[in-house]
Amino acid sequence: VQLQASGGGLVQAGDSLRLSCAGFGRTFSNYGMSWFRQAPGKEREFVAAISWSGDSTYYSDSVKGRFTVSRDNAKNMVFLQMNSLKPDDTAVYYCAATSNKRAWGAELPRLPYDYWGQGTQVTVSS
Repeated sequence: VQLQASGGGLVQAGDSLRLSCAGFGRTFSNYGMSWFRQAPGKEREFVAAISWSGDSTYYSDSVKGRFTVSRDNAKNMVFLQMNSLKPDDTAVYYCAATSNKRAWGAELPRLPYDYWGQGTQVTVSS
């Protein structure tokens, strides 16, 4: 699976942004999908995940209640709707795919993901 993230940009604090991740190649619906982000000088951070079926979602505490992850398997797409953005949300955002259908919750940040997208920059000004 090839992944291509898009939708990043420069916004002001309080604004919203929707990221997209397009999957190409193998059956997209076989993969659980996650979003990660990495700010300059910081380690990569798990943001959100959605199960292969779309029935389950999981969020980091830092974005819970503000971000929503969704997917459209018919279109091989995953989305990250980001509301009430803060300057601390500034980072490069990556989508990642895992074929591991048993891992969930706290296991997700530590999984060896099968595929990664190239990242899209999100900058939130104060």
